[in-house]
Amino acid sequence: MMLALGMFVFMRQTLPYQNMQRDADYRWPSNSRVGRRDAFQFLGVGEEKITLSGVLYPEFTGGRLTMTTVRMMAEEGRAWPLMDGNGTIYGMYVINNVSETGSLFFSDGSARRIDFTLTLTRVDESLAALYGDIGKQAESLVGKASGMAGKITDIMGAG
Repeated sequence: MMLALGMFVFMRQTLPYQNMQRDADYRWPSNSRVGRRDAFQFLGVGEEKITLSGVLYPEFTGGRLTMTTVRMMAEEGRAWPLMDGNGTIYGMYVINNVSETGSLFFSDGSARRIDFTLTLTRVDESLAALYGDIGKQAESLVGKASGMAGKITDIMGAG
């Protein structure tokens, strides 16, 4: 697995991208000052986009059906979790753009080569907001485990 967007897995058999570009904007507007350099203020994180591009050869990799699947995901208008094969979680992303260009056609009109580009935009606040406070989640799990252990002890002791 190269990358997963929701339940769609990018791999050689589906949509193997050859390029992944990740752009993040950080907002630093300026304020003009008389006789001095502009003053800058950090307002926060701006847009984060990922662009995936590559070439499909339908005889060996994904093809028209794969591109249709991605288009259907985009048409749902939902945000999808994005994670790579190493387990890195990028956040929640929407599909902004799907572009494909077919060339080198078979006699039935289907393309032997499909160049594609997908543009994804991150829509969650942050990974911390997405998953909450991990410390609190761990405390909750430990509390639940302790409670479950107590119940098991009670059941075993009653038997």
